[in-house]
Amino acid sequence: MATVREAGAITKKQLAQRELLWPGAEPFLWHRKANKGFATIPKTMPLILQIMDDLSNGKPLSSTYLGLWCETWDNSMVNTTKHQELAHAAGFTGQRATYTWGGRMQLLRDLKFIDIKPGRSGPISHVIIWNPHMAIRWHFQNNTPGLIEGNFNALLERAIEVGANDMLEDVVSPLQTVPTP
Repeated sequence: MATVREAGAITKKQLAQRELLWPGAEPFLWHRKANKGFATIPKTMPLILQIMDDLSNGKPLSSTYLGLWCETWDNSMVNTTKHQELAHAAGFTGQRATYTWGGRMQLLRDLKFIDIKPGRSGPISHVIIWNPHMAIRWHFQNNTPGLIEGNFNALLERAIEVGANDMLEDVVSPLQTVPTP
């Protein structure tokens, strides 16, 4: 795992290499600290999404989850007042868009990636997003059908590589107490 000093040195080297490969590209790049409307995501997110889809028994969850993640303000909570917009962002269109989105949200809850509370916007008004590493470790420890060992190991390797120590901790979390319908 890289220390802060090593990470700074790596960043400098990468910036120098980027300038050599793409001279003058700086004005055309996204800068999350200089622009509003960004979301912070784990570097393991592609593997997390793949594992979610593996667990979902043919009903892909990745676009629903990523759309939900992009609605947070780094506080792991989303007030879901615009179901139609969230469904569209997840790739669902047409008359059954919000129904399909709602079904995916319930599946995300059943798989313990989120929890849902009712409110002014109906049965899905407020959502908390649990740490996906903890949810996946829970599934691994409980031998959940659909969890592919090779994908779990790839996630574990990447987490170690980037210093995501939450993949190495024992799972003691609200995941074990969240009621399942």
